[in-house]
Amino acid sequence: MKKSFLQSLGPGLLFAGAAIGVSHLVQSTRAGAEFGFGLIWALLLVHIFKYPFFQFGPRYAAATGETLLDGYRKLGKGVLVAYYILNFATMFTIQAAVTIVTAGLASQLFGFTDDLVVWSTMLLFMSVLFLVIGKYKLLDNLMKYIIVILTISTIAAVSVALFSTKEVFDVTQIIPSGAVELTFLIAFLGWMPAPLDVSIWHSIWSVEKDKTTVVKTKRTEAIFDFNIGYVSALFLGICFLLLGALVMYKSGEVFSNKGGDFAGQLISLYTKNLSEYSYLLIAIAAFTTMFSTTITTLDASPRAMHRTSKILFKKSFKYGYWFWILFLFAGTFLILKYFMNNMGLLVKIATILSFLTAPFYAIFNYKLITGKHTPKEHQPNIYLKILSIVGIVFLISFSIWFLMNI
Repeated sequence: MKKSFLQSLGPGLLFAGAAIGVSHLVQSTRAGAEFGFGLIWALLLVHIFKYPFFQFGPRYAAATGETLLDGYRKLGKGVLVAYYILNFATMFTIQAAVTIVTAGLASQLFGFTDDLVVWSTMLLFMSVLFLVIGKYKLLDNLMKYIIVILTISTIAAVSVALFSTKEVFDVTQIIPSGAVELTFLIAFLGWMPAPLDVSIWHSIWSVEKDKTTVVKTKRTEAIFDFNIGYVSALFLGICFLLLGALVMYKSGEVFSNKGGDFAGQLISLYTKNLSEYSYLLIAIAAFTTMFSTTITTLDASPRAMHRTSKILFKKSFKYGYWFWILFLFAGTFLILKYFMNNMGLLVKIATILSFLTAPFYAIFNYKLITGKHTPKEHQPNIYLKILSIVGIVFLISFSIWFLMNI
């Protein structure tokens, strides 16, 4: 049993790799820097209420051997068309937001040039090469090491910060008010731990893993694997929030919206606590994390668009996956070329869009996993169903609240 659990690890860590990126390095750190410990409630709540909808991705794949996209088609062609439009409308901005943060870190770490468009282009090109050479298997194997490196370095930084601080901890929770604070809160929740459409990516990776290993993953194995990735994302989200709170809260220092400057501030959070000698280790860990997210998103959105096209048009496109990768590459380049003067705005738009579209994925993931298309023995228990309903209400309510108050 132990061996089968270890063999099942993969898609869950890819989920963690996709999640632990902008949401953690940027949004969680900024939440701690601006609100101290005051938004821990929001971080915990969003993890609890999003949990079922993320879990339904690997659960459905294990139960049926299909992706959530196949399931959406069974719910009606309109559902899949809606996803196709939503994903097309958001994937370029999401990829641009992820890539620009990675480029900022690369600029700080390697020098060479301060032009983040040049760095972004190089990183996207290297990501394409990575996917051409290694495909899913290399991505799967690499993620295990990346998560371990980041976890160790982050725990070390937070531990030193906790023991060295002389401030009295104020754990009073804060409810943001005003358009600026509300916008930040929704952006924070939008990608924490990840956009809900990552549940679709997870189901695709699960099916891909079964093809690669030629072994059918059991539901218990798939959920165990997912839980490892999800708990890792939650734990590191808390760590980054604590790091921002302990080092930057009330310090007078404000995060820059410029990619290169922000990256330098982010790395300094670690080096202030671990010593200057740790700069290289921390910079590599942060860059590797963001680079893995860049590769993961560049792989996942094209896979999703390719699969959706195949289902909608009932036709197999031999090079569809590579077409979408190149199309995403080109679209991301254009966004970064002409709209990258304000990295903060770019990230904010991407994260808010993700939160406002979250109810769509929540409702249809729930409808699919509890309906006739999922075998009864694989459907969630009553407690998970109740949590799902409460989660849907939470996501819709917060979206309405935000739209009424901006």
